[in-house]
Amino acid sequence: MIKKFLAICAALVAIYFLISVPTIQKKFLYPFPYRSTVENYSSRWKVDKFLAVAVMKVESNFSEAAHSQSGAVGLMQLMPETAAWIAYQLGETPEEAVDDIKNLHDPETNIRYGTWYLAELEDEFKGNDVLALAAYNAGRGNVHEWIKENRWSENFSDVDKIPYAETRDYVKCVLHCREKYSELYGTNEFISTPIALHELRFARLKNLSL
Repeated sequence: MIKKFLAICAALVAIYFLISVPTIQKKFLYPFPYRSTVENYSSRWKVDKFLAVAVMKVESNFSEAAHSQSGAVGLMQLMPETAAWIAYQLGETPEEAVDDIKNLHDPETNIRYGTWYLAELEDEFKGNDVLALAAYNAGRGNVHEWIKENRWSENFSDVDKIPYAETRDYVKCVLHCREKYSELYGTNEFISTPIALHELRFARLKNLSL
């Protein structure tokens, strides 16, 4: 009787590992550090947390010490001048802004600014993830110029039509990572629940209270 019970237990354990190991392996490839901070500020600014963590992975691969040749800093690779503008939009005092801009390597500061900026771009481009991500990478001015000069597809959703090759690759990579994070860290983390790209649309509310 005991042997039969142990055999059943062993079979159940084997089934569990067959099901869970692929997910565990994927989570190794797609970790979610700073999760509580990302979820906190994504909820505050009304932006998709999986999009935010995907941006972070592609921008810095979660290195808070990341510093690009162009001067972008930290987890979400913010330029100091962009951070200064964000601080102004958030209503920070000059003293607070200076301190935060100096501390862009600080994970909480960087995520707070980065998620707000991502939400702002989603607002600006009416929830179009492709446009928002292109602007995050290439700059808002460039994206508006592409739209004005009709240098993109009619509905601005065709990633392959983005004028800059680097930005095309960037947007594809972020959207791919967002899909993986949605699958792995969705409502039930042990069941894959793919979310179709471009279907997540949130009401963008500007909540500037800290």
